Amino acid sequence: MNMTITYRKASENDIDYLLDLRTKTMNPHYTDSSLPTDRETTLQRILYQFEKANIILLNNEPVGLLKINRAEDKTEVLQLQIDPSQQGKGLGKIILTDILKEASAEEKTVSLSVLKTNKAQNLYKSLGFKVVDEDEHSYFMEFQGGFRLV
Repeated sequence: MNMTITYRKASENDIDYLLDLRTKTMNPHYTDSSLPTDRETTLQRILYQFEKANIILLNNEPVGLLKINRAEDKTEVLQLQIDPSQQGKGLGKIILTDILKEASAEEKTVSLSVLKTNKAQNLYKSLGFKVVDEDEHSYFMEFQGGFRLV
């Protein structure tokens, strides 16, 4: 299968797509964690650091969202969502591997958080992320360098 992954900056025109994507990908986890899933709360989560939001394109078709903060000393994966119809194909792994390679080359730590009810944490652990903290609902994970470019 051809897997050409590209990105484009999200715009206001993407809000409806992002609402639908977030509802499909995150609401089951929020429900399992007894967190709000109403439209207003969902919209606030989408608009959080919206200037860092990128639409993930697979063969020029939108399949997800990557919201990333590249700071001087670390890279934060703020949100990564893949449409359920595209999950299980390795897209998340490819995207995260690219981020880890870039951060490792710059000797940066990569951080993210994941809801305890979200099985994506298994992918993060398989890539070398370690839990560094937690709260009632989330694990806070970091990857600290050492990703080898082959």
